[in-house]
Amino acid sequence: MYCKNSEDYKKNDIPKTVDAQIAVLTPSEDKDFIVRKIILKKNGSMPNHTNLIQHQQYVLKGSAKVIVGEEEYKAKQGDFIYIPAGVNHYYEACYDSDYEFLCMINTKEDEINFID
Repeated sequence: MYCKNSEDYKKNDIPKTVDAQIAVLTPSEDKDFIVRKIILKKNGSMPNHTNLIQHQQYVLKGSAKVIVGEEEYKAKQGDFIYIPAGVNHYYEACYDSDYEFLCMINTKEDEINFID
């Protein structure tokens, strides 16, 4: 068991993004799921990509343009986003604020494919 503040976790830059960081909140011994906190700084972005596994995301702070498949959303604090496996998605913190969200995934093998 544990109880730890998400600000206490080490944040790492995310490759191929603009001003994006990730902190893995779940202990490495957890075999069921992984919770990650992702921060896109104002005007930051994450390129269009797909994953082999589904994502469930909960927006903690700010707002951003989030494109999932053909749908564009203005995601904001309190929103829940579901991204099915294999569906392209993209993020852009273009609304004058940082964008922070939790991203929950299972521990199955994943592969990220970037879309030009």
